[in-house]
Amino acid sequence: MENCKFTTSRSVKRYKFLFVWAIFLSSFLSVYAEDVSNYVEEKTFTFSFENVPLKQVLSHIEKNSEFIFVYYGETINPNRKVSIKVTNQPIRPVLDKLFKGMSVEYTIDNRQITLKKVAQKKVQPQSSKRKTIQGFVLDKDEQPITGATIKIKDSTTGALTDIEGFYKLELEEENPVLIVSFMGYITQEVKVGKKSILNIQLEEDTKALDEVVVTAFGIGQKKESLVGAIQQIRPEQLRVPSSRLSSSFAGRLSGVIAVQRSGEPGADGASFWIRGASTFSGATDPLIILDGVEIDATQLNNLDPEVIESFSILKDATATALYGTRGANGVMVVTTKNGENLKKPIINFRVEGAISQLTNVPKMVDGITYMRLYNEAQTRTPETTDIYSDEKINATIDGVNPYMYPNIDWYNEMFKKNTFAERFNFNIRGGSSRVDYFMSASVKHSDGNLKSLSKDFYSFNNNINVYNYDFVNNLNIKATNTTKISLGLNVSVRDWSGPYSSAGSVFSSALNANPVDFPIRFPGQEDDTHIRWGGRSGAPNGSYVNPVADFVSGYSSTYSTSVTANLRFNQDLKMIMKGLKLNAIVSYYNYSYSKVYRYCNVNQYETSMYNPQEDTYDLNIIGNEQSTELKTGGSNSGNRRLYLQASLDYNRTFNDVHKVNVMFLYNQEQNDVNNPSDLLTSLPRRKQGIAGRLSYGFAGRYLAELNFGYNGSENFPKNKKFGFFPSVAIGYNLSEEKFWEPLRNIIPQFKIRASWGLVGNDQTGAGRFTFLENLTNSGAGFTTGTGNQTHTNSGPVWKRYANPNLTWEVGEKWNAGIDVRILKGFSFSADIFKEVRKEIFMDRGTIPTLMGLGNVTVQGNLGKMRNWGIDTSVDYNNQINKDLFVSFKGTFTFAHNKILEMDEPEFSLYPNRLKVGHSLNTIFGYVADGLFTDENMINNSLPQQFANLPLMPGDIKYKDIPNALGGTDNAINEYDKVALGYPSVPEIVYGFGPSIKYKNLDFSLFFQGTGRVSLMMSGFHPFTNDNNTAKRGILDYVADGCWTTDNPNPNASYPRLTTAYNTNNNQNSTFWLRNAAFLKLKNAEIGYSRIRVTYSGKIHTGIGKGYKTEQKSFVVTQYSFASVEHEFTDEDGNLLSEIDRDELRNAIALKESVNSIQPEDIISKAAIYWVTDQSCYRFYRETEIYDVDEAEKIIEMIKSIKP
Repeated sequence: MENCKFTTSRSVKRYKFLFVWAIFLSSFLSVYAEDVSNYVEEKTFTFSFENVPLKQVLSHIEKNSEFIFVYYGETINPNRKVSIKVTNQPIRPVLDKLFKGMSVEYTIDNRQITLKKVAQKKVQPQSSKRKTIQGFVLDKDEQPITGATIKIKDSTTGALTDIEGFYKLELEEENPVLIVSFMGYITQEVKVGKKSILNIQLEEDTKALDEVVVTAFGIGQKKESLVGAIQQIRPEQLRVPSSRLSSSFAGRLSGVIAVQRSGEPGADGASFWIRGASTFSGATDPLIILDGVEIDATQLNNLDPEVIESFSILKDATATALYGTRGANGVMVVTTKNGENLKKPIINFRVEGAISQLTNVPKMVDGITYMRLYNEAQTRTPETTDIYSDEKINATIDGVNPYMYPNIDWYNEMFKKNTFAERFNFNIRGGSSRVDYFMSASVKHSDGNLKSLSKDFYSFNNNINVYNYDFVNNLNIKATNTTKISLGLNVSVRDWSGPYSSAGSVFSSALNANPVDFPIRFPGQEDDTHIRWGGRSGAPNGSYVNPVADFVSGYSSTYSTSVTANLRFNQDLKMIMKGLKLNAIVSYYNYSYSKVYRYCNVNQYETSMYNPQEDTYDLNIIGNEQSTELKTGGSNSGNRRLYLQASLDYNRTFNDVHKVNVMFLYNQEQNDVNNPSDLLTSLPRRKQGIAGRLSYGFAGRYLAELNFGYNGSENFPKNKKFGFFPSVAIGYNLSEEKFWEPLRNIIPQFKIRASWGLVGNDQTGAGRFTFLENLTNSGAGFTTGTGNQTHTNSGPVWKRYANPNLTWEVGEKWNAGIDVRILKGFSFSADIFKEVRKEIFMDRGTIPTLMGLGNVTVQGNLGKMRNWGIDTSVDYNNQINKDLFVSFKGTFTFAHNKILEMDEPEFSLYPNRLKVGHSLNTIFGYVADGLFTDENMINNSLPQQFANLPLMPGDIKYKDIPNALGGTDNAINEYDKVALGYPSVPEIVYGFGPSIKYKNLDFSLFFQGTGRVSLMMSGFHPFTNDNNTAKRGILDYVADGCWTTDNPNPNASYPRLTTAYNTNNNQNSTFWLRNAAFLKLKNAEIGYSRIRVTYSGKIHTGIGKGYKTEQKSFVVTQYSFASVEHEFTDEDGNLLSEIDRDELRNAIALKESVNSIQPEDIISKAAIYWVTDQSCYRFYRETEIYDVDEAEKIIEMIKSIKP
């Protein structure tokens, strides 16, 4: 056994050594290869020779660079006289100019330039009579197609259509054939014949327009060939005014339920589930994959949308079974951008500033209203003397002395209205045919709505400040024609600073404290060594909490870093078998976290013996004086992961009909804790599994796919350690059938699909090695002996019993879906899904206490749950004309679950208490029956056994619920609780909105809504809280609608006030249940050219347990794109501005009349038009794909139509 452990350790070390060596080697190769590529492009020459021998120019190049020329003697005539002048030109343009007119060609390998002689081509005599052909290129709606390519077949001559779709060509041969092409349209070959005017109409290529979707393990598939339930979203749709990516999910991702619970900077990410929850074991989080490697929600939230290439949601078993135990709750697959083969890099930066404000914060009453309502609450006990006197109320109204008669608005003292956030991203993309790269750096900063009050009292600033620094670097090296090596590096740094108390507790304390009991602080004395904070005695710990003192008396800072390094190897094995590829990934991840905090005690004072004539008072310290020396503490943690993956992928199409894909994959993972605290945490967590896929498609019509995952887990005994999870899916593209031909113009795509599969979960929630027993040796104490001869020790105690029958939690998933595309630009997808999760992990809750188990848990596969629903998405995109583009996006998700089995008491007589039959997150409580109106109603009502105070008019009355036999127990107690309303997590999430672009002006709206969700109000009742640490203030809502003796409204929105904690009125019940559904404007954006203003609204539920707060953001964003390849300047080097389209059209279409304009001017203006035209600009911004070679061709085509 020891040898086995030693071997495993050595194996892991060997993996690490190989991984580090591979990173070093790939870095060396990348630097070397990039250096070669950069030298060729970056080394420039400036010289001028007039009528000198060719060898003199070659010698000059060699002496002034690292290039050397290699050629045979007869290749060139070294004494040939040449003249050449170049200024800051790289080697290729220099050689092109030098050898122009010579029969010489060259190749550059590293720094060696090889010259070869080429045979002279026989020049055909040109016809003296040339024919001109011209016309328009239009789509099926007879709208002009701008930028279409018209090329003469077997020739390099061609042209581009202008903004009106117009083209004109000079023909050099009789009866030529024109090749007409444009992205998204079917390329046509048209015979000219004897025509001089030829209009051409292109048809849309629906197959070419099909979206490529990234699926499991990063494999791209055309959407038309998918059989699984997968949705892909464009990265720019995730750009919202928030530092957390997940806050943009709700309503934008079909099938995703997302709930945002906080607005705190750096903590405003959303909780999200794919198609809701299917288990109550706690393991409901989806698997998140970034560039082939698992990450957590924190790493996902740190991603800047600017670096995302694709974002896919895998929802059904077909997509998730491959991931086995990891993919039971759905999978998010994210890929980052890579470089491109560009002569010059494309540089992109984005700057964003956001102003946010809390616009709908719960409002508290002022001091005068508080005191009057406090006195009203004391009518419950008429003999009490604990009331506010008229003297105090009147003195507070008159503002006599703010220290004796304070009236504090704690929220306004501690919170500011606006907060500002900045985001910056810089990325560069480029490369060559052998090496390409993408590098991105992002900085995000946000502060909170807290005021910087600590600076007024101490030497530190404890306002919230969050800085995120994120770096993404992807390098791809084409080592050979069949071998590709890639290195990815993702680094995230988070620097957070803020108050010692959490932001949530600071917010709650501002709402808990009342405005009149004490001021913020009292004036200091000359010999004071501390601040005299206001307070009031009577709390368990001495004084009631002073919110400002609690806020400013300490600070905390956390610093976390995560580093992920991925090394990929892709080998094409076509030399062994055509279509076969080998892919491998080695990934290393390290996370570290440290926290440092400093805090001090506070001294609180209260007044006594006030002399109104002299306006003086005595101050008394509450309790003993506390030292205000700052105390320091801290903690640190971290973990690391090594992941290995290798796969064989076979992809072939036979006879253009039979498409076959076979994939087999192995993966292995090891996780370690950086600072283990006990034996279990010191042991590495290991996972291992294999997966496979077989897919077949016939003529794009009939589709089938088989998948499986086979995974092992440490949580189950030997005979159940591995689980097998298969899936099968079929699809039918009706639109590919011949009988569909008459409908193709109306419905170009119509596909139905269905899938079935099993998924597994091993996250029991009961700790590691769950099937084994767990004991502690520092358990129950015992003493032996008598008199002075005693010995005390502690013995072993069971924490968990062994369960040799524990096995996998398995979900059986069904899915049926439809994908439709209608007319031009309209697409629709809909899925209906169902999952039954069996063998759900849970602790036994039905073991009677007489068994004597104490706190020992007994874990088992004891639950069963069903989850079903539908999700749909609608997209519409249409270029109405050359200036107007309209789009619309909508999503709708409904997911409803139901607990079928769980270990709970039978409640045979009170089935209303059962959780079985209800949804997860269902709220249980009492059914309210209004308010008691008088003593007679109270005396004639059933006793409400949970009441801690005598019932009085204005208190809540509850209904007695009949039992299973139809009878009642004549009392209101826990057996009368029933399921109330909807679950606390929404079952419906939807979003929709249009986007319109007209020339350089664009405008978009996005609405988000939820449905079938309830909120139970709690934690806001006035005058006291649960632990009596504050005399809580009163919300305006309570003051405006409460029952009072002067207004005994039986339909009041708040019951009778009480200064004590009233368990009768504070029970979860229909009285406090609220419908939490909403529809709101989530984002509004207007932009002109590259400057835009964005409005964003966010709703946070659950803050303070009973409120909703609304946050709005206004964002000003400026996009700037710099591409060396596409900058056009005048002769003085000034960047040319955009020109009027009409001017350009006239300059090109009427070129015979513009002899006074130099051809280079037309070329520059036309090139600018191509880059800045709204349709091309939109394509560039949305897909961030720009074909530089195509741009060069376009400019050459424009040159061909110069006067």
